[in-house]
Amino acid sequence: MRFCINRFVIHATLAALLVMSGLAGDARAGNGGEERIKKAIVKVFTVTSTPDYYSPWTMGAPRRASGSGCVIEGGRILTNAHVVSNATFIQVQPYGSSKRYNAKVQHVSHESDLALLVVEEGDFFKGIRPLKFGGLPEVLEEVLAYGFPLGGDSLSITKGIISRIEYQEYAHGGYFFLAGQIDAAINPGNSGGPVMQDGEVVGIVMQAYNSSQAENIGYMIPTPLIHHFLDDLSDGSYDGFPEVGFSIQDMESPALKRKYGMSDEQTGVLVNKVFWNSPASDHIKAGDVLLKIDGHPIADDGSVEFRPNERVVFGYYSDLHQLGEDIRLTMLRDGKEVEVRFAMTQRGEDVFLVPPMHYDVRPEYFIFGGVVFSPLTRNLICEWKNCKAPKELLVVAKKRPDEDRSEVVLVVQVLPADVNRGYHSLRSWIVRKVDGAGFRDFREFHELVTGSTGPYVVLKSEEGYSLVLDREEALATHSEVLRTYNITEDGSEGYGRQ
Repeated sequence: MRFCINRFVIHATLAALLVMSGLAGDARAGNGGEERIKKAIVKVFTVTSTPDYYSPWTMGAPRRASGSGCVIEGGRILTNAHVVSNATFIQVQPYGSSKRYNAKVQHVSHESDLALLVVEEGDFFKGIRPLKFGGLPEVLEEVLAYGFPLGGDSLSITKGIISRIEYQEYAHGGYFFLAGQIDAAINPGNSGGPVMQDGEVVGIVMQAYNSSQAENIGYMIPTPLIHHFLDDLSDGSYDGFPEVGFSIQDMESPALKRKYGMSDEQTGVLVNKVFWNSPASDHIKAGDVLLKIDGHPIADDGSVEFRPNERVVFGYYSDLHQLGEDIRLTMLRDGKEVEVRFAMTQRGEDVFLVPPMHYDVRPEYFIFGGVVFSPLTRNLICEWKNCKAPKELLVVAKKRPDEDRSEVVLVVQVLPADVNRGYHSLRSWIVRKVDGAGFRDFREFHELVTGSTGPYVVLKSEEGYSLVLDREEALATHSEVLRTYNITEDGSEGYGRQ
């Protein structure tokens, strides 16, 4: 799992979203009935407002966007998470109707870029039959894409073929999951629209490859990911995808295989680190060789066969599990094969010191002595163009949490005032200690700063650079600094009012 969205283009809250066009081939509505399918397709209209992570007390100007979706069982509309992320107002318009209906997000998975909407007005569903789901298409099979591209108001239906089924980065959340590559042009207009085969949904349009690097490469979310999302919600809440809790390296080196006692017939990958606080830590250790996952042999390059002659990364089989389910692993340890089983209770975002992109929430922050503090997040990093933040932020973003630190705390910016003179240019500066004491997370940091009783509050970086504030002066001038910069809240919920 990693986070880098520069290769892909997703048009979420910018203007409008994704569409498939210019496809060749032939595909049929089959037993679905063309008109029935059309009636189940909706256009999604949104107004979004995104937080400013460098001025976290403010919100960006409202933006209008549009996308697509489809009606599924249970009176729900399935679309992309990036279509409705940070939405303040949502409406949906059925095919063939001039009326827009107010909608709201019922559940969302930012990892797999899926969301469910609900409409409270009962007449919305009149004459609409929910779409059913099909299986995972084979490579070179033809599909139909439905949606509302820019350039017109009517429903667009285009044809294409499945070029590849493989793991790809999901640009919205930054996670790697199974995706279907479609040999088609992807244009702004209908992210969230269904990809159909024989009258059944086999995917949801998601994103396009950056056109400056490649042409006619688009991706859909396939049904295994959709089913995982819907099955997760069977208890009424969304939990997310589990994390196996360790990192590996391939074993294509003959010398490496010999060192760890592997026979010529054995294949697998080397466990090089077990993550802190991982449920795997009681069952797996660095130096184990992972041979099988849920009984499926793992090749030396870390791939597994998921269909005859088709391979993906071995994490495919862990991604099929729900959070809390058992995973079964076969290991080579000290020359002997052993089988271990444990419940995967750790989520993907739990294994990163800097969390992935957040949506639909306000950033955490607080202000002391005119200095703005916040946890380092991927959102904050991506305030920089193409997420190219200063090197020190990118370096720490790749690290894992440990028993000493689970969050990185940043001086986001300094609001110039007499109390913080000498530090006015300080920006994106990582704090490691408060008055000589370390801290695990943002809450502990906040408690150390606000609970300080000495004459000075001394903040230090890893390299020893100091930011010193006169505590009494900081408290005395606090309200004045806020008034000067027209700030009404000196902290996010739980961190305000020093």
